[in-house]
Amino acid sequence: MKELRYISLLVLLLVGLPGTTIAQQDPSYTLYNYNMNVINPAFAGSTEQTQLNVNFRSQWVGLQGAPETQSLSLGIPINDKIGIGASVVNDRVFVLNETDAYIDFSYKLQLTDNTKLYLGLKAGGSFVDIDLNSLQITNDPLFTENVSTFNPNIGIGALLRTNNYYITLSAPQLLKSDRYEKEAGIATEATDELHFFAGGGYHITLNDNLQFTPSTMVRMVSGSPTTIDLTGTFDIYNRIELGLNYRLNESVSGLAFVKMADWMAFGYAYDRATTNIGDYSRGSHEVLLRFNL
Repeated sequence: MKELRYISLLVLLLVGLPGTTIAQQDPSYTLYNYNMNVINPAFAGSTEQTQLNVNFRSQWVGLQGAPETQSLSLGIPINDKIGIGASVVNDRVFVLNETDAYIDFSYKLQLTDNTKLYLGLKAGGSFVDIDLNSLQITNDPLFTENVSTFNPNIGIGALLRTNNYYITLSAPQLLKSDRYEKEAGIATEATDELHFFAGGGYHITLNDNLQFTPSTMVRMVSGSPTTIDLTGTFDIYNRIELGLNYRLNESVSGLAFVKMADWMAFGYAYDRATTNIGDYSRGSHEVLLRFNL
């Protein structure tokens, strides 16, 4: 589409102009409550069993070059206090392709009989590739060489959990790292901006077979608007979860999470944009597979 091609060209112009910056931002998830390892290292091993999550997200279906995200996260409890984990996230939008790879470490503090505090560290980096050749602009040297950068980073996180509620704080990308490259004689810069996540939820038992959990997640990135998610889910028979999500001024979503067996669960979310882009796309789809190993 012509509008998206103009956006792609604008992104590439920002890459090619000396002294300009690209801000690398983590993708947003609707099923964030089921895949927290990716943004908070304190969750690594906190479930007291080895857990593997595989997530697929296709955003703004029907628009050429719209975001596509895949993630793989693993959490392993080493003992009663220590957990480790790893995550790989690939995010592609227009001609930009970013792959984040991190390892996680968490430590549990038993504050009271019902209160646990998990502290986490994350280390890794982002591989950023910009496919200029795909535009097939051969008469401008600005677009004849692809751009590739690697930005190392570290992150921290905390999780406070009780029988009734939880609070989560994390900064998965602490470093604002600038990487300058020379591509066809042109100076380029890629920047990882500081990310900060704050959220929580409260479990309300309605009866023996039904629980309601309202939750929220606030995402702040330097230089970008704050994103606020409001989610409410009903847990039925501790087997099926159904809920709604509202991303402030962005989208509304329906979601489901089903425990198909003791070792496997399946999640799905459908988002509908509340902005003008909703008129040009068929919504966004997100799928999560969880394996308890």
